[in-house]
Amino acid sequence: MKYVSLFAGIGGFDLALNRLGHECVYANDFDKYCKIVYDKNFKSRRFKGKARPNGRQDIFNERDKSNTRGTKGQQQQGVNIDNGLDTTPIQEVPTDSIPDHDLLVGGFPCQAFSIAGKRRGFDDTRGTLFFDIARILKAKQPRFFLLENVKGLLSHNNGRTFKTIISTLVELGYDLQWQVLNSKNFGVPQNRERVFIVGHIRGEPRPKVFPIGEIDSGIYKQEKDIQSEIQPTRKTGNITYANKSLLETRGDRPLSIRRLTPLECERLQGFPDSWTEGVSDTQRYKMLGNAVTVNVIYEVAKRLNGR
Repeated sequence: MKYVSLFAGIGGFDLALNRLGHECVYANDFDKYCKIVYDKNFKSRRFKGKARPNGRQDIFNERDKSNTRGTKGQQQQGVNIDNGLDTTPIQEVPTDSIPDHDLLVGGFPCQAFSIAGKRRGFDDTRGTLFFDIARILKAKQPRFFLLENVKGLLSHNNGRTFKTIISTLVELGYDLQWQVLNSKNFGVPQNRERVFIVGHIRGEPRPKVFPIGEIDSGIYKQEKDIQSEIQPTRKTGNITYANKSLLETRGDRPLSIRRLTPLECERLQGFPDSWTEGVSDTQRYKMLGNAVTVNVIYEVAKRLNGR
């Protein structure tokens, strides 16, 4: 499938989708440091899972690639993924300049939902970055979309924000399914819960994406925070952790906790080694903290084709 990647960051969605054989026709994120990392890994050549950039064999099997299906009437109207990550603010990107596509993906920011919950559907999303997803879906009508956000979106404003998002997407002609997934269940040692929303255009066959694993019975209500075995550091966001079980000193010496390295953070998020090299460590921590876990996206996305 041809896909558009919004709020693309360092390309977590893109890496997973390319490994499944899909093709990015447009990617957007305003962060100039993300552009450095994204362009380094995607601009020079299509990274579709045959080998890692550092020459190692990909962890994913070639047989997991899906059949790439082109979009009829595909036109490049002013944007081109060969130019790398577009850093134009998405609010300023005309809808008709975005290529036709089969799948839209993105981990959208959820701030500025101050008017959410007034039960006005599509109108309630104006002034937020979610509106830009909505306007593109309305204009382009891709067959599928895959969105990611923090688990707290479900309970924000007593659940009214999430209801507004869902009602907006339904109003745009999509049937929906969603689930909270934890990265620790997908091969990485990280307790990271996120809500994933899958939409398919109404009238098309419904792909069975969720449930994956066990269904969280409390998905629609606020839950108690689970005490994690890993302890966060203050300065570097929610990805930089020190695992006490790995770093305990032996004998009578005191417990030693250190900050994870950028390399370790890359591995926690399912990226190949050195993926974020080329910018400062401060930016690497920030990018990885904001990124999606590649392994989770891979498992969700492969079910869009009924695999």
